[in-house]
Amino acid sequence: MSTQPTNHFTQAPHKLLSVPGPVEVSDEVLYANAHPSMSHVSPAFAPVFGDCLRMLRKLLYTEKGQPFIIAGSGTLGWDLVAANLIERDQKALVLNTGYFGDAFADCLETYGAKVDQVGAPVGGRPTMQQVEEALKKEKYAVLTFTHVDTSTGVLSDAKAIAETVRRVSPDTLIVLDGVCAVASEEIRMDEWEIDVVVGASQKGISVPPGLSITALSQKALQVLENRKTPVPSYFANYKRWLPVMESYEKGTPAYFATPSVNLIYALEASLKTIVSGPVSLEDRFRMHKEAAQKFRDATLKLGFKLVATEEGGAANGMTALYVPEDVPPPALIGALAERGIVIAGGLHKDIKVRSNVTDVGQA
Repeated sequence: MSTQPTNHFTQAPHKLLSVPGPVEVSDEVLYANAHPSMSHVSPAFAPVFGDCLRMLRKLLYTEKGQPFIIAGSGTLGWDLVAANLIERDQKALVLNTGYFGDAFADCLETYGAKVDQVGAPVGGRPTMQQVEEALKKEKYAVLTFTHVDTSTGVLSDAKAIAETVRRVSPDTLIVLDGVCAVASEEIRMDEWEIDVVVGASQKGISVPPGLSITALSQKALQVLENRKTPVPSYFANYKRWLPVMESYEKGTPAYFATPSVNLIYALEASLKTIVSGPVSLEDRFRMHKEAAQKFRDATLKLGFKLVATEEGGAANGMTALYVPEDVPPPALIGALAERGIVIAGGLHKDIKVRSNVTDVGQA
């Protein structure tokens, strides 16, 4: 492989990828991903993995949380939650704002959990009154919500949800599905007392797909430790992964299953920019909000409509839109592709023939 410096590397010309994920990757991150093949137990690799774990804590505003970086997609995070933090026949409450709420509920049921859902009309969010009423009726081991649901572009109020759960049902684990939110929406894991954050590499973190990124609070780790039944998964077993993460963070290689070594190098490059670059995390989130608002304002003037219906309830890293009545979504997708821009079609089962989703770009 060439040893040319990164500032001389430029990726090949390509269409602008403006889907919610995977997103565009910088030259620096792509170059890091092309690192020579390394042993995952190399003394040179262990500090890189450890640095990534520490930087994830900064990104999620947590000192106490335990990050996990595991080869896989964001969906693996659901399996990790369902296999490790709830047991068969225990109850889970899913706050549903779209396609990914349905999918998380399906995953939980696959592992034997009994799932209730609190939903809202397409584009809306469950109210805190609905959440409180549900929590008072049943004892739930976990409550899950999608921080940003790609199918609707709805942004859940993570802080308000956490405050409600802590007040009404303090023993319930709070699980934030942040696959489409981490690094583009503010997540203060310790301050808001979030127990689990589920994420992935290919969206706000701006790394190629292939890394499942999760973080557990000390409370969640205690629930894991106190399970009455064995974890019903071999690979998706936090008990197997925890000593690996702890070892790498201390600078010592460890092994359970082979990590995605090159993606870890790419993750290191991206996280350095995110948490230690010239733009602070607070400014980063502000810039995302400003970019999203400009994008929404421009598209509304062109006759589009937001799928998200509530004030303050639209995501800042991606936008879901209803297209004008006289514009078939496939025609719009095709026209933009001819101009070098790739967007995605609708995903939600009730509106996918009328909607498109697109990424507003990295701030």
